[in-house]
Amino acid sequence: MADKSSLKNRLISSALILTLIAIIIFYTPNWAFSLLASIMIGCALSEFFNLAQKKGIFVYKYFGILIGMLVPVILYFQSGAEGYFAVEPFFIVIACLFTFVLLFIRRENSQALSSISVTMFGLLYIAWFFSFFVKLKFLPQGPLLVAFLILVTKMGDVGAYFVGRSIGKHGLIPRISPNKTVEGTIGGLIFSVATALISRSYLPNYSFAHLLTLGLLLGILAQVGDLAESLIKRDCNVKDAGNNISGFGGMLDVIDSLLFTAPIFYFYVKVLIK
Repeated sequence: MADKSSLKNRLISSALILTLIAIIIFYTPNWAFSLLASIMIGCALSEFFNLAQKKGIFVYKYFGILIGMLVPVILYFQSGAEGYFAVEPFFIVIACLFTFVLLFIRRENSQALSSISVTMFGLLYIAWFFSFFVKLKFLPQGPLLVAFLILVTKMGDVGAYFVGRSIGKHGLIPRISPNKTVEGTIGGLIFSVATALISRSYLPNYSFAHLLTLGLLLGILAQVGDLAESLIKRDCNVKDAGNNISGFGGMLDVIDSLLFTAPIFYFYVKVLIK
């Protein structure tokens, strides 16, 4: 009964989240999409810093959240500017300098290295990686590209979940995630590739070769992103990063597989798609 209830909650949450995201992607201006990205980054960073604090690591939580949430906002205001350059890495460098300054005025010098490392890693891993969604949205066919990325990535999650539950017998990396199986991983990859190939119906200028490559690449990266968050949660001895989203856990649990696929997909489109 518990498994059925969890599955029901996950399906309801998925439907609500996807509906909201679809409306914002296709029917609202870019500022609304940037605002949604900012809110999601803020929630995920809050969960990440909470995990660090459970490990006993001192972090400037609210400073880190503020900096992370500003990244999509800065991208939005810079999107129409002449001579665009990648400002978010520069912004993160400034954040690193301010983190040092904050630690200078702190009375205790213990955990300085841990504090700086965790703060900067959170900004890179969550804020910077997820900000590539905003960059994708500003490209030609931006809404379709964002939808493609979400569908291919998340259908991989769906495939891994249901195939793993149905026929999964061989553990993938039990010491990191005991519930993930080899069969589920293969199923997730098949779902990602199939979703990518079907997407030619709304991305006709993308060849089947590109779509097949993207399906394989994003499918693998989605699994890596999921395992990466599982590794962090395992180190912190928690099942979920948060408990704000019924059936999933927290925001970081929802976007974990997207954090690695978004940057790679953006660079693939910019460099290889003509």
